[in-house]
Amino acid sequence: MNLHRDIRYIGVNDREIDLFEGQYVVPNGMAYNSYVILDDKIAVLDTVDGRFTSEWLRNLAAELNGRTPDYLVVQHMEPDHSGSIADFLRIYPRATVVGNAKTFLILDNFLGKNAASDRLEVKDGDSLSLGKHSLTFVFAPMVHWPEVMVSYDAYAKTLFSADGFGKFGALDAQEDWDCEARRYYFGIVGKYGNSVQLLLKKAAALDIETICPLHGPVLSGDLSKYLHLYDVWSSYSAESSGVCVCYTSVYGHTLEAVALLRDELDKNGCPKVSVIDLARDDMAEALEDAFRYDRLVLASTTYNASVFPFMHDFADRLVEHNFQNRRVAIIENGSWAPMAAKTIVNLLAPCKNLTFEGTVTILSALTDENRAQIAALAKKLCE
Repeated sequence: MNLHRDIRYIGVNDREIDLFEGQYVVPNGMAYNSYVILDDKIAVLDTVDGRFTSEWLRNLAAELNGRTPDYLVVQHMEPDHSGSIADFLRIYPRATVVGNAKTFLILDNFLGKNAASDRLEVKDGDSLSLGKHSLTFVFAPMVHWPEVMVSYDAYAKTLFSADGFGKFGALDAQEDWDCEARRYYFGIVGKYGNSVQLLLKKAAALDIETICPLHGPVLSGDLSKYLHLYDVWSSYSAESSGVCVCYTSVYGHTLEAVALLRDELDKNGCPKVSVIDLARDDMAEALEDAFRYDRLVLASTTYNASVFPFMHDFADRLVEHNFQNRRVAIIENGSWAPMAAKTIVNLLAPCKNLTFEGTVTILSALTDENRAQIAALAKKLCE
């Protein structure tokens, strides 16, 4: 695949994987992207997962057409991108590995200190001339590992963005970019919004026409949509007006309350209502929608004088990913000692700028009073 007359795509599609990073469901697989710049000097940017080394090396050899790489630029040491470094260096032992100090620290941890003898350690803002093309390295620590850096090619006006602007899904998957990029962002990178904001500020000073991420499609043309979404996501702002309702229910009474709430929200003209069963639905989808919309309702039974395990897990994930700046309401259920609301509020205590809009307490089954309270809650949430 030609991205520019001197830049080739040499990545691979993974249709074998079921869970990315051991936890994210990827029904349409994953892409592990890698690129090669063919100039007076040849630079390979990142490798791929070790399960696809042979295919990747064949892709590389086809583009090299008998030439030999001069550099291997390592932007990110996570194994889905660094898993073929050892085999690359075995075949191309004269190639210089380019990275920063933290790159080589992690590389030594994975491969041993003798794995890459010819090294070029770069600092933030350093450049590497290949001929017409020159790569400028912009450090992006904690987007989403500490060694991450991106590379900017001013000649091709191309940003090689590491895990930034990536998405789930193989490149031959026919799916919307926004949804799987959003789920990918909040799951993989979302905790580090401040780091992404710093990178966006650096990128704003560059003339970028093409973004080449390590996962997902190459982005070109009007990039304003992607840059805007990343700015919204990383600033912990709501992308859309709507209510995300996440619930757990044992015998169906809490689910009945959730169904009533959804009807009342619709009656009050709420533009979007997303309802997620935390016991059955993808937890990463729940996290995505909690960040996507500006209002969140958590509905749960009491369990072991605490909260139902799936709700506990979800609350932990919200905290872990820096959930903030949202309106939150709670529906709790408990036959003799309701504790879900108190537990949820305590679990979410580390989250910043949450406005709690109220709690509806159900004692086993819905009453007329509960129905009126849920109607009032829906009206308040839609104000």
